Amino acid sequence: MKDLRSPRGIIALVLLAVIAAGLSLTITEIPFGSPDTKVGSYYVENGREETGAANIVTSVVTGYRALDTLGEVTVLFIAAMGLSAVLAIEKKKRKREVEESSLVLSTGCRALFPFILLLGAYLFIHGHLTPGGGFQGGAVIGSAFLLVYLGYPERRISTTGTDVTESLGGLAFVILGLIGFAVGSSYFLSNFLPKGELYSLFSAGILPLIYIAIGLKVGAEFGGIIDRMMEETR
Repeated sequence: MKDLRSPRGIIALVLLAVIAAGLSLTITEIPFGSPDTKVGSYYVENGREETGAANIVTSVVTGYRALDTLGEVTVLFIAAMGLSAVLAIEKKKRKREVEESSLVLSTGCRALFPFILLLGAYLFIHGHLTPGGGFQGGAVIGSAFLLVYLGYPERRISTTGTDVTESLGGLAFVILGLIGFAVGSSYFLSNFLPKGELYSLFSAGILPLIYIAIGLKVGAEFGGIIDRMMEETR
C-alpha cells in the first residue's frame, strides 16, 4: 500500500487507468459480430481467386495478414530466447543419473520418429490445400523430438542444427517479403509467384513457401526448447 501512495505508484496507476480507458474505447468501436462487418465474407468470396489457396485459413494467415504472422513467429523466437537465457542462468552444476527407458518404449519411439516427422512436413507443405500449416506442422515436429527424449533420455539433438534451421526459416520468410516488394509491388510480402491451378500442390504462389519457412522455424524452436528443458531436468 505504501508503494501505491508514493509518487511513482500514483503515476503508474494513472497510466494504467489511461491505458484501460483507451482499450475500452477501442474495443467498444470494434463491431464484433455486427452484420456490417464484411471482412470475413470478403475473404470467403475472394480468398481462393486472389491468393490461389484452396484453404481459406491459409489465404488469410499467409496472404492477407502475412505480416502479422511474421510478427507471431518473431514473438515465438523471442520467447524461445528468453527461456534459453533463463535456463542458462539457473543451470545446475550437478549432474543427475539418467535412467534408461524400457526396450518397448525405445523401440516404439525409434519406429514412430520418422513417421511423425513426415506427418509434420506434410502438414506445412500441404497447408494451402488442407487443414494444417506451418505452426501445426512445426508443433508436430517438435513432438517427434520429445518422443526421442522419452525413448532415449541420454541423447541430445544438435543445438547448432536447430539454431541454424530456425535462423534460415525466419530469414527465408523475410527474404520472400523483400522479393515481393522489390519486383514492383507496393507492399511487403506480395504474392509475386504464379498462383497456379487451384487444388494443385504447386499453387498459391509464395504461400506454400511461407508455410515451409514457418514449419521449419517453429519445429526447430520447439526442438531446441525441449532439448534445453530436458537437459535442465537431468
